[in-house]
Amino acid sequence: MALANLSSTPKFLLLGLIDSPDTHPLLFLLFLSIYLLNALGNLSMVVVVRSDRTLQSPMYYFLGHLSLVDVCFTTVTVPRLLASLLHPGQAVSFPGCFAQLYFFVALGITESYLLAAMSHDRAVAVCRPLHYAAVMTPWRCTMLVAASWALSHLHSLLHTLLISALSYPRSSLVRHFFCDMPVMLSLATSDTSAPEAAIFSEGLAVVLTPLLLVSLSYGRIFLAVLRMKSAGSRRRAFSTCGAHLVVVSLFFGSVLSVYFRPSSAYSARYSRLASVVYAVVTLTLNPFIYSLRNKEVKGALKRGLRWKAASQEV
Repeated sequence: MALANLSSTPKFLLLGLIDSPDTHPLLFLLFLSIYLLNALGNLSMVVVVRSDRTLQSPMYYFLGHLSLVDVCFTTVTVPRLLASLLHPGQAVSFPGCFAQLYFFVALGITESYLLAAMSHDRAVAVCRPLHYAAVMTPWRCTMLVAASWALSHLHSLLHTLLISALSYPRSSLVRHFFCDMPVMLSLATSDTSAPEAAIFSEGLAVVLTPLLLVSLSYGRIFLAVLRMKSAGSRRRAFSTCGAHLVVVSLFFGSVLSVYFRPSSAYSARYSRLASVVYAVVTLTLNPFIYSLRNKEVKGALKRGLRWKAASQEV
């Protein structure tokens, strides 16, 4: 079916965020500002983590990769969203649509695995502080990040192949601002029961595995905190996990609300709004959540700004 689809070159017309033929310059400026803020925040986090010697620890190593994924994640969808706000009903080719789907799914799964790796890092830091350096070695951290990237692309390839093998009309209206899995399944003209079952079962494992790992890590942290006798120790333990817990809640909460609803309850409006939350807003807030709640990151940012100012004066 995939070869047939390619030979007939179906087109998908993206209606964008709002079902309206009118342009929306104010929304364009709003989302352009959010996108630029996202790029500035996440790329600044990547540069600071890579360049500042005080941030050479496993936690910041994972944070640097998470920020890189975040800026790539939004770049897959937001430029198309911006274009649709000025020119609604843009035509997207079959290969272009599924290339976007592939990278969107791959980066989303990478995000979930990196959040799981970060939760494991925090659990080791709180529960086994004396053995932290021995457990979270550079080699282990590298392997966790490499596995996150590799597994996510394998899962995404499977999802994309299953959905692209379906039949589609030569021209379809897509009530979304990018090519997402639920949207493409709803447009298919062939039987989607088998692909839906495979994607749901495999996707459930992909999402629930990192979510289960996060839950187990925070269960260990909670038990360790309960055993602490001083209130100061408890506050310090929670302060190291607070930002990460906020990010995990926002990301997994919005993802589960979109991808694990029954197909009969699919709503294009709800899907678009929820996608804005986890694919745009949450990823923009991530670097600011971490930096505002972390003295080391704020200190590194201040040192970087002072160094830049001093170099300009010279």
